[in-house]
Amino acid sequence: MFFKKKKKAHFHGEGLFLFEKVEDAIKAEKVLKSADYMVKLVAPPPTLRKGCDLAVEINLVEQIGIERLFKQKDVDYIEVVPLKGGGELLEVVKVTDFGEAIMVKAGNMKLTFDKNTGIILNASGGGCPDIPYLHAELLDKKLTDAPRPKEIGFTLCALMMDRAFIECLDLWKETKGKQDDAYLWNSSDKGLPADAGRG
Repeated sequence: MFFKKKKKAHFHGEGLFLFEKVEDAIKAEKVLKSADYMVKLVAPPPTLRKGCDLAVEINLVEQIGIERLFKQKDVDYIEVVPLKGGGELLEVVKVTDFGEAIMVKAGNMKLTFDKNTGIILNASGGGCPDIPYLHAELLDKKLTDAPRPKEIGFTLCALMMDRAFIECLDLWKETKGKQDDAYLWNSSDKGLPADAGRG
């Protein structure tokens, strides 16, 4: 019980796992997070880039344990490189708050949703053949009701759109939670029962 791995309180980075395919990088991130490693999916600088345009940043001191885990989970990677002096990393996922809506950009893919309703307002980006289909399937649907892009698409664009989708879903749940808390606070302040006015 005392030897169970716990998530680190601080993330220092300092190391990158490089991958041949985007699918491998996304799988690696999922495997590591499931094992409570603190990692970040990033775009490596040109000086370090090999294979695909994604890499997983790790705490370099955890390299041996991660390599062992990758072997157990059949995660393929090219190599591990130190970050010092290698250039600046670029965040794969970027969030822009427009007030009434939030846009999440993952790579070249963009997904925008209404903060009040959770309805998807736009899905765009990339030049893959399945983008028009993804757009049609996602547009005007609530995040909680929309299909996962990676389950209906078949290209790299679908994978990156899926990453944006998951980020949007997390942000929506966080926003909805704050709205519910504000509602409960206002109801309590007015002397109303917490469930008053709710159908």
